[in-house]
Amino acid sequence: LDELAEAIAAFEGCPLRGMGARQAVFARGNPQGSLMIVGEGPGAEEDARGQPFVGKAGQLLDRILTAADLLDEAFITNTVFWRPPGNRTPTPQEQAACAPFVERTLALLKPKAVLLVGAAAAKAVLKTDDGIMRTRGQWREWRSAEDGIAAPVMATLHPAFLLRQPQAKGLVWKDILDLSARLRGEVVEPGA
Repeated sequence: LDELAEAIAAFEGCPLRGMGARQAVFARGNPQGSLMIVGEGPGAEEDARGQPFVGKAGQLLDRILTAADLLDEAFITNTVFWRPPGNRTPTPQEQAACAPFVERTLALLKPKAVLLVGAAAAKAVLKTDDGIMRTRGQWREWRSAEDGIAAPVMATLHPAFLLRQPQAKGLVWKDILDLSARLRGEVVEPGA
């Protein structure tokens, strides 16, 4: 992972690198944990501190994970590693430039499950045009193109959305409880 972080920091193939970002923002959390979380990209606070999900949305994500006893299991990264100008959503082309690094992270971590946070992350990883309300809460499989490592993956709403729409917190909590049950081997198949 240290070599991967160095490769990301040296990578010049993502256009975002030259658009005002201070530094590459790779990851934080437990690389031996059972959960990999992928968001869309760093914001201003993340760009300043060099870690993903450390602003208000990240603090909410940490509270959610702590409530579900998952924070110590989580390794958190994004689909792009440089802050998009004005905190805009990264483009599919920017995400595609960084995708091999995200897949390599999956291959190195071999998590028991992956949580995609927000529409941009869900669309990039699941390679779909479906909106987040259609994909959230559903289990899919993410298989890396590089070496075929696979993990169950679920998308949920971004905590930044929850800060604007707190009434949606129940949907995310349902997804987190489902994720927690899967990680603990308590998966109940629909209809069972």
